[in-house]
Amino acid sequence: MDLAQHFGLAVRRHRELMRLSQEELADRAGLDRSYIGRVERGEQNASLSNLQKISQALGSDLDVLFATARELATKSGEQS
Repeated sequence: MDLAQHFGLAVRRHRELMRLSQEELADRAGLDRSYIGRVERGEQNASLSNLQKISQALGSDLDVLFATARELATKSGEQS
């Protein structure tokens, strides 16, 4: 499983469910908007501390985002 790609898709899914822009999420997380964009596209391997900031900014637990990433990978036919 391409964890970075599927985690990024999970972040995007949760962000869109909250109706947040990348800029709004970045502001809540204390990160740069372009960094959020790279994470969502799977181009950026985020540190654990930044993953935690993103999950808190989304009002979610980090394990929920990982579960969403696993679900997306399963739907795309990839194995963990």
